[in-house]
Amino acid sequence: MARKQGRKPSSQTGAARTGSTGRGRRRPPDSRRNTVRLRWLAGALLLALVGGAWGWWAMHHWQPPRDQWPVQGVEIGRADGDVDWTALKAVGADFAYLDASSGSASHDAGFVDNLEAARGAGLTLGAMHRYDPCQPADRQAANFVTVVPRDATMLPPAVELDALADGCTPRVSDAAVVSELITFLNQIETHTGRPAILKISPAFEARYHIAHAINRNLWLERDRLSPDYAGQPFALWTANHALMTAASTQPLRWVVEQR
Repeated sequence: MARKQGRKPSSQTGAARTGSTGRGRRRPPDSRRNTVRLRWLAGALLLALVGGAWGWWAMHHWQPPRDQWPVQGVEIGRADGDVDWTALKAVGADFAYLDASSGSASHDAGFVDNLEAARGAGLTLGAMHRYDPCQPADRQAANFVTVVPRDATMLPPAVELDALADGCTPRVSDAAVVSELITFLNQIETHTGRPAILKISPAFEARYHIAHAINRNLWLERDRLSPDYAGQPFALWTANHALMTAASTQPLRWVVEQR
């Protein structure tokens, strides 16, 4: 009797046995959706990075348009490092306020050098005092008078009002802050012969309402957008706290005059 011939072993690969055509498995729908989602997220992240970089560059190089703000300048102190005053004049600075004194004893170590260099470059100059509501007005005025020369060609003195009296020992009331500030202003204005300009921060104005309590020209701050927190027109505006220029390796505080 003839033997039955056995079945020939299959030589098909595992992939063929599973029904593959040789082109690879088709990815399930969930996998395709995940890939699309990842690509979308990567694209959105790239756009955010590009937009952030552009925004940073634009802010650090933005100056208010000259046709609307024809007189522009800068606030400079020792913390800004070395400044090329000729280059600063070339990039559009017409004036400079120089940090001069702070509180009752501190003064800016670069004030005298900056004063001479800025004058040599042909800029109009003013001096800035940082007011400390915890310290007596007469001592602060004496500090300012010691540092800043009596010079009729200088701009009105500026007083930066930012620090609050919350941490003063002994305690200083809000009414006393205003009263002492008026005393300080009277004394430095006697020295300079010019009414001071008040550089008021939003926090200081919200607490003491100086813009209405004391009748002086105002200097307000807000990057790029015109400030309105004092409820009154301003004379000076710090429009960019971090302008990059060829005049310094450090960002500068750019200021414009309202006319």
